Amino acid sequence: MSLPVWRSQLFVPATAERFIAKGPEVGADALILDLEDSVAANAKASAREAAPDIVRGFAARGIDTLVRVNRPWRLAVRDLEAVVIPELTALLCPMVDSAEHVVALGETVAELEAERGIPAGRIRLCLAVETAKGYLNLRTIAHADPRSVALSLGSEDFGLSMGMTPDEETLFGPKQQMVACANEAGLLPMGFVGSIAEFRDTDRFRRIVRRSKKMGLKGATCIHPNQVRICNEEFGPSEAEIEEARRIVATYDEALDRGDGAISVDGKMVDVPVAERAKAVLRIADAIAARTAR
Repeated sequence: MSLPVWRSQLFVPATAERFIAKGPEVGADALILDLEDSVAANAKASAREAAPDIVRGFAARGIDTLVRVNRPWRLAVRDLEAVVIPELTALLCPMVDSAEHVVALGETVAELEAERGIPAGRIRLCLAVETAKGYLNLRTIAHADPRSVALSLGSEDFGLSMGMTPDEETLFGPKQQMVACANEAGLLPMGFVGSIAEFRDTDRFRRIVRRSKKMGLKGATCIHPNQVRICNEEFGPSEAEIEEARRIVATYDEALDRGDGAISVDGKMVDVPVAERAKAVLRIADAIAARTAR
């Protein structure tokens, strides 16, 4: 299964017409139509009713479109019945706390796909773990359903569940554990080591994202265009990184043809792990270029 390249995913409240209109212009790799936290309880029904047309509108512009559904089962099932349509890319599932939770979501989506003539497994799941219970179940959650494509550990709600301040110091270990679980299961590790509320201090946010990339995180959800721009720049490879990756791959392939397994490129040793990282950089660069060309 090839994983998507989602450096940035911008939340768009389903009840905010201005943001719905502006969302496709921001440049995010994906848009998340939000039916959960940004929608008041008395607006849930109207947001759900409007959601399918909004999803179709985003998808018609070639945008990967996700919907964040609600957590309480009675609301979640209604949300799924409304938004599981062919134009939907994935569901962002909040407050996931067990493998059984993921299985139930997957079975419901599978039933709706079958009823609506959508190819089985087309709709993917992005799993957001946000509680201490979910954290302790990360590995089984990551393996629970083959339609899962991404895993994240929410900063604010996880911090609340743990009784801790969610910052770079306290989140480092838990986020690293999530990255390990995601990679073992073949999922995208999403998020950053800090708070999503950090968008006014762009220098600080850039440092957070840059450090998060070094830890193995591949992209993050955003609540502001400033965050989208920074995530795209920092999670995506720079021109210098792309050129270096091309040199490494080309030189290493030539070395393999000669029977050499380890070589030096620009004064650095290159062996299998280094070459594979370079190939991954080029795959991401190609995916970004293809999206930009749409």
